[in-house]
Amino acid sequence: MEKLQQYLTKIKNLLEMTFFRVLLFVFLGIVMFLAMFSNVKPEKLDLGLFSVAEQTIRSPITIEDKVLTEKRKKEEADKVPDVYVVKKEIAQNRMDLITSIFDSATEVNDEIEDDREKKQKAADSSSESEGEPIVFPEPTPSDKLAIMKEKLTEDITKEISDQTLLSLLQVTRGELSIARDVTVTAINNVMSKRIPADEVENAKKRLEEELKFTSLNSGLKAAAIELGRYAVYQNEFYDPTATDEMRQQAVETVEPVKILQGQIIVEEQHLISRDIYRQLDLIGLLDNNNSIQPFVGLGLIIFITLAALYFYFNELKLQSELKQSYLLLFSLIFALSILMMKGISFFPELKYSEISFIFPAAMGAILIRNLINERMAVLFTIIMAICGSIIFNEGVTGTFHVSSSIYITCSGLAGIIFLTKQKNRSRILQAGMFVAGVNVAVIFSLIFLRNGQYDGLEYGFYLIIGALSGILSSVLAIGLLPFFEAGFGILSTMRLIELTSPNHPLLRKILTEAPGTYHHSVMVANLSESACEAIGANGLLARVGCYYHDIGKTKRPQFFIENQMNIENPHDRLPPQTSKNIIIAHATDGAEMLRKHKMPKEIVDIAEQHHGTTLLKYFYHKANQNGLEVREEDYRYPGPKAQTKEAAIIGIADSVEAAVRSMSHPTPEQIEGLVRNIIADRLQDGQLNECDLTLKELEIVANSFCETLNGIFHSRIEYPEMTKQKVKQA
Repeated sequence: MEKLQQYLTKIKNLLEMTFFRVLLFVFLGIVMFLAMFSNVKPEKLDLGLFSVAEQTIRSPITIEDKVLTEKRKKEEADKVPDVYVVKKEIAQNRMDLITSIFDSATEVNDEIEDDREKKQKAADSSSESEGEPIVFPEPTPSDKLAIMKEKLTEDITKEISDQTLLSLLQVTRGELSIARDVTVTAINNVMSKRIPADEVENAKKRLEEELKFTSLNSGLKAAAIELGRYAVYQNEFYDPTATDEMRQQAVETVEPVKILQGQIIVEEQHLISRDIYRQLDLIGLLDNNNSIQPFVGLGLIIFITLAALYFYFNELKLQSELKQSYLLLFSLIFALSILMMKGISFFPELKYSEISFIFPAAMGAILIRNLINERMAVLFTIIMAICGSIIFNEGVTGTFHVSSSIYITCSGLAGIIFLTKQKNRSRILQAGMFVAGVNVAVIFSLIFLRNGQYDGLEYGFYLIIGALSGILSSVLAIGLLPFFEAGFGILSTMRLIELTSPNHPLLRKILTEAPGTYHHSVMVANLSESACEAIGANGLLARVGCYYHDIGKTKRPQFFIENQMNIENPHDRLPPQTSKNIIIAHATDGAEMLRKHKMPKEIVDIAEQHHGTTLLKYFYHKANQNGLEVREEDYRYPGPKAQTKEAAIIGIADSVEAAVRSMSHPTPEQIEGLVRNIIADRLQDGQLNECDLTLKELEIVANSFCETLNGIFHSRIEYPEMTKQKVKQA
């Protein structure tokens, strides 16, 4: 074990350098990559088009089938009919056109009549002078037709027959007005409805039928029909913009067609068609020999995980030696857990989807909780859950086995939570029982969520492996804990609890050989523990350190006043120099005894440092009074000064307890004054210069000491029997 400690010490010294710390994380990354390499390696399938599948193939991923999606979109777009719109302004325009033709005929007749009247008046006036009347003949129909054509456009004159125009010119104004109104009304009735291109002729026939039953004369009726047929026109037209919008809306309603993770692509003994072959190619099961994406993804996960770990350890506010111990310890437990997880995944007897339930997921969390702290144990559990979800992914579709991740997380957290306030080693086994119960509950919750059909034998199997995992976690933790504690010299909470046992050989030695010192140590322990906990230091370490801090007094117990029961003080007969040597020796003697019994370094340091380099004032002044030439340095403890908060508080508490015990009936004011004087004296003497106690923390320590001492030395009621006894004694 000593060789192992030396080897680990060398490694921890190397980890002081950044290069070797990075190298350690690279090693962890290699372990993780090798453990999970086979679990992310793409499955190689020998498949061919129109071959028969030898096994049922499921999709390992969820991916969109873009080809099928586009096909669905095209089908939906094709279902949308062309959009046609009715242009109502066409009907109005055609009615206005027919109205203008009728108006043109009226205008022609009016103009001809007006012109004839003007000529007639002129002729009448000239005939009166000459005596012979002049009569102008009516314009011929052809003349009227020519005048009317001049008023109409070329398109109209081509489409409308001369006979129709002549019919309009040969009727009276009233008849023309009636014909116009009847024709326009008929046009409006017909064109108020949709008239697509293929229905124009039918619309014209409907108009013709409507005009046939009018009271117009035959000639005018024929003209009205021809004009009406000419006016009826297509009013429904294809709208490409609206059609595109409707088709786009239909396309947008199409959900992407996805091949879901776990979806069956082809069943066993079924033919691999072109569509199936395309889907196999899409999900990467055909040409995956050269695919590096899964390995890149695995590398990124490992890098992110280890980068977070590196940052966490780098930011820890701990002494460098302790930080490197934690880092190396965490790495060993982590590597051990990964290898154990990988080994369990190779078991062929069980279904791969349930093999993860046997893994003792809480083992590493319990070890780190007891050896380091809760926060690091939680971080460890999260990382193990990520790794477990990949390592135990055999038999499930996809890269991650979510059930394994949930199981490992719940199991690890259960062990951490149970041990939050339970610090005895025996509690680890109880934690295993608790974890077993949680494991069973988590397993059954996962089973019920699947809504599968299981028989009683399967339920019993799950119950056994869940309980076995929890118990195995605690058993392995209990078995490995001593090796890690001894190898790393870690003073865990469990180890501290064990050192408080009255059956410990050194504590029994103090109790039997120096009972006064034992009582003094217990009193100092009460003071120190409460003060340390008040400022956030390790109260349990302070208590254990107090139990052993005066172990050196057992070599010469009668030379210390607390052990001088009904005997003369031997220092009264000794020179100050000899007395000084005896008193000072108890610190160094105690440290040597503790080292001989393989006590933790923290306890040895407290025994060696609790007096620091303080001055033995009593014997120093006694030597001066005897007329001896002495140096102050000769009457100081050899030190070193307190290096930690716990050692400094124990040193102050040691002096405070001894000083208060020497007072008779101390009042709270006297206690407070004494406590503050001792702290001020330590500060002025420089005894607290090498620890990181702040003035604010010293104030909290002083208040804690006063509260504890006031509770110990409180006033008591004097009972009548005690009063009578005192009177008799007087």
